[in-house]
Amino acid sequence: MSNWINGVHHIALKPTPAQYKKVVDLYTNVLGMEVKKSWGDPERPCLMVSCGDNSCLEIIPNDTQAPKGGVLDHLALACDKVDEVIERVREAGYEIAIEPKDMELGGSPIRIAFFWGPMGEYLELFWEK
Repeated sequence: MSNWINGVHHIALKPTPAQYKKVVDLYTNVLGMEVKKSWGDPERPCLMVSCGDNSCLEIIPNDTQAPKGGVLDHLALACDKVDEVIERVREAGYEIAIEPKDMELGGSPIRIAFFWGPMGEYLELFWEK
């Protein structure tokens, strides 16, 4: 059987225009993700930011605000510096949902932490040791 899917290309977030600047700040400044593409216009700017591999996070404005948590359960970002990044997130004023902790997942040791982003999105920092 051949693989039809080669991995995650991108995950799209739809902040309201009022949330957009704070969302971009979290992903580019606090988490240090590089902008790969931008398009649109000043009224409706759109970005594609690198997740550090071949996948991206697309940030496109939306006129309707999703409820906290939205339709996406959570977005897991691979991260081998969970503790350091969660401190950056905390210092930036975001709510930490689950403090960094070690666990085992399918026989593999992991370290995770969860926090809420500016749109109410639930984000996980995930390190498979």
